[in-house]
Amino acid sequence: MNKRRLLFSYVFFDVLAAIISWVCLYVYRKLVGESLSFSSIGAAMMADRTFFWGILLCPIYWVFLHAFIGYYNKIYRKSRMDELTTTLGITIFGILIFFFFFILDDIVTSPKDYVRYMLFYFAVQFLTTYIPRVCTTTRVNRRIHSGQIGFNTLIIGSDAYAHQVYKTVMQQKPAPGNFLIGYVKVDEQSEDLLHDHLVCLGTLEQLPDIIEKDHIEELIVTLHNGQRKHIEMLIALTRDLGNLTLHITPQQQDVLLGAVKTSSVMYEPLISITPEYLPTWQRFIKRGFDILFSLIALILLLPLYIFLAIGVKRSSPGPIFYKQERIGYKGKPFNIIKFRSMKKNAEEAGPMLSSKDDVRITPFGKFMRQYRLDETPQFFNVLIGDMSLVGPRPERQYYIDKISERVPYYKLLLGIRPGITSWGQVKFGYAENVDEMIERLRWDLLYIENMSIQMDIKILIYTVLIVLKKEGK
Repeated sequence: MNKRRLLFSYVFFDVLAAIISWVCLYVYRKLVGESLSFSSIGAAMMADRTFFWGILLCPIYWVFLHAFIGYYNKIYRKSRMDELTTTLGITIFGILIFFFFFILDDIVTSPKDYVRYMLFYFAVQFLTTYIPRVCTTTRVNRRIHSGQIGFNTLIIGSDAYAHQVYKTVMQQKPAPGNFLIGYVKVDEQSEDLLHDHLVCLGTLEQLPDIIEKDHIEELIVTLHNGQRKHIEMLIALTRDLGNLTLHITPQQQDVLLGAVKTSSVMYEPLISITPEYLPTWQRFIKRGFDILFSLIALILLLPLYIFLAIGVKRSSPGPIFYKQERIGYKGKPFNIIKFRSMKKNAEEAGPMLSSKDDVRITPFGKFMRQYRLDETPQFFNVLIGDMSLVGPRPERQYYIDKISERVPYYKLLLGIRPGITSWGQVKFGYAENVDEMIERLRWDLLYIENMSIQMDIKILIYTVLIVLKKEGK
């Protein structure tokens, strides 16, 4: 079964469940709420436009909710426990929204009728959704465990440790679903104990080309001790490619520190790293909040923008706004917008970071920077999708290259939209040189590994407090 057919199967049964649940709810309401007989319900259906609108809109509503929560992602990597918890949660959430918007205007004799309708609709919607899902997932998992379905997998490493991991993977019962295509060595001088079992496809330097050529979906990293320095590069590569999952064999300290988390009791525990920092539903909420907040800010700050525009124009000759190319999401360049706080042509000699006592900053520019007012036009960048409210600050390619020479995993930051403010800005502030950029980097890395809506709200609150108190660097 290919992915498209499997996805169609999940969507088809979700649509069918939505239709069946709506019809059952309609009939139940007529029987209980209006005391109609079975024989008269058919005529009522044919004469009621609401019934037909429900058949049309309910499947759209439920499929949208499932897609929003990210249910249709990674359809080959589901478990029956995932099916239970995900379906239960989204059904409860969906029923509450459905009744709040569509059923509360019903004429009922008692509030208990609402509870009765909700419980009935929940039971039917949950069962008609969950039963086909768990059956489909069980069938897919059986095909994975029997070796009929799998994921093109590459082993990173070739020494005795790699050989041990290879044997463990091959001996696991049931099969984990990894089609071992081959392995890559760390370098040409590395010990090679896998050549009798798998094909050597090259070295780490050739890894990006190998992944593209052989359609690799998963990497099993068997590096240890001094070799683990390469893991930073592999993590960055995972983020760049977008659809690659990294499985790292843990060291003893990883186990003791709690870094090894697994939902299966049958397989070798691994540290798994996927390219998704946020669940699908949280990404939608984050983007929606960005758009809403930016629209409100642009409208409310319009009088301030007029004042700042006049102040910039009177402070020194030159344009009101300053545009500079920065590198954003997935390495895409964009023009960041600021109120000009420096003299015209301040970077004629090449890229330069500003400092507290920078002579290029105008007097009015110092005032704006004190309250970070020069950054406020970036709400427009957020609105058009170049930036987010919260995320690592975007840098110029010149400085990205310099940082990456010393810290290769800097490119992990390009896996999300840059932000107006960030954890690095809150904890460290503006960087005046590459060393300080690298020092601030650890806070930005902590952010992307702990991203959540709650974290964004905390960072926004602390940003406002720092600006109002004129604290921070």
